[in-house]
Amino acid sequence: MSMDEPTSDVVDAIAAQWRRERPDLDLTAMAVFGRLGRLMGVATARIEKVFTAHGLQRGEFDVLAALRRSGAPFELNPSVLADTMMLSRAGMTGRIDRLEAAGLVRRIADRADRRAVRVALTEEGRELVDTVVVAHTENETAMLAVLDPVDRVALDRISRALLSRWAD
Repeated sequence: MSMDEPTSDVVDAIAAQWRRERPDLDLTAMAVFGRLGRLMGVATARIEKVFTAHGLQRGEFDVLAALRRSGAPFELNPSVLADTMMLSRAGMTGRIDRLEAAGLVRRIADRADRRAVRVALTEEGRELVDTVVVAHTENETAMLAVLDPVDRVALDRISRALLSRWAD
């Protein structure tokens, strides 16, 4: 499918109904956000399929990825992890518990404050996240392959502009 020849979709059908009933409305934004919502649903399902193929839930991957991105020694305070993922402390504890039970992370005493705990990637966790991040980036790249490189750059610029204006 060429990007120059868009096909009609359910959003077009909805917009046509609104145009018939309310020809006074500008439906451009409604169509854009309708497609973005549908796109996010489709993309989320495809992304999560990669994680489940490796025995992970998306939230578990996010924890492993945050630890991996932090650099050696691949450990962080649980509250830093929770803040990074905008997750409650209790929600983070549940994720850490599951990952620890699977042998992918371990809790260790903080070297600076022995009363505090840090979460560290195990070697198995590091190997898994390194494997999954490759599959994840390949999957996302494949999803955008329908766009030419110029359109991918434009989509990134446009989505960045919208987020910088409206995201907290």
